[in-house]
Amino acid sequence: MKFTEQIRKEVDPIWEASFNHPFVAGLADGTLSMDRFRFYVLQDSYYLSHFARIQSIAAAQADDLHTISRMASHAVETNRAELSLHKHFFVQLDISEEDIASFKPAPSAYAYVSHLYRAAHTGQIGDTVAAILPCYWLYYEIGEKQKHAIPDEPIYQEWIATYGGDWFGKLVNEVIQLTDDVAEKVSEADRERMKENYLISSQYEYMFWEMAYRKETWPVDLSSLPTIY
Repeated sequence: MKFTEQIRKEVDPIWEASFNHPFVAGLADGTLSMDRFRFYVLQDSYYLSHFARIQSIAAAQADDLHTISRMASHAVETNRAELSLHKHFFVQLDISEEDIASFKPAPSAYAYVSHLYRAAHTGQIGDTVAAILPCYWLYYEIGEKQKHAIPDEPIYQEWIATYGGDWFGKLVNEVIQLTDDVAEKVSEADRERMKENYLISSQYEYMFWEMAYRKETWPVDLSSLPTIY
């Protein structure tokens, strides 16, 4: 059994929880409230802007030209998605420049991004690709499961089509193969660390749905506190 097959099996309960989360299910049947999706899009735009940086770190950590080229290309693709798809959604969701300027990441989005940076900056390329793999792979599986869904809301149809397509599947398979290639060359201790980063990211993926569904905020609302001069 390949390394990625082993770790995919271990996270199955977490991923099943994601598949059945009301946010994900609501995208497929069209029952998700638009305010929750709007919240998600803003948080996901923040996440993807940092995800592209993590992909670039993976390219810098690589020791062969092919991997350097492909991970750099993935970073470009993420930027393109962030700039086109999300800006398209911004128009549809009436997200203004003021909304973007005043945006603050929710706790779970901030923590997930911080986890990715920690994996990348304290480890090797194996840690980095293992940490970013769930974002690729889980979204592809969701897209595959939902690709025949026809929600009444067109924007949800667009979201599903984005992650269920062949072009995205190709990107996913590249990162799966890269993870397996790295796992074959490193020590058992390195593989355990890769697995741990993968497991944590899988938990954060679930937390991201929950964050968006609850429109998560920081526990202390600073806007309600008196101004101190």
